Amino acid sequence: MIFDKKGTTTTVFQENIALPMFLDNLNKKYPDIKNDHLIINLFSFSKLNAGDVLEFLQLSNTHRNAKKSFVLVTNKVSYDDVPEEICVVPTLQEARDIIEMEEIERDLGL
Repeated sequence: MIFDKKGTTTTVFQENIALPMFLDNLNKKYPDIKNDHLIINLFSFSKLNAGDVLEFLQLSNTHRNAKKSFVLVTNKVSYDDVPEEICVVPTLQEARDIIEMEEIERDLGL
């Protein structure tokens, strides 16, 4: 697992491991990154479906309840295929844009 921290945002990349192991490692490392906005880069997973993305729902809800952004990045699953509670975008730039917009919303109290 690779962490790339820039300011208050940490991007998490996975090395060649299976999704369940990646999730387990992410949950173990979560206390170290829980105060950052998180971008979870899932591009290295060759096969990914909406059910796989839903595995991140609990962690996403926990993170968002702490007033931090949590964005999954993959072009294999459309945001239309997952519940509104989980944020999925197809590019890293869109993930950064989402975090910026959410920070503005939080600053405005929306």
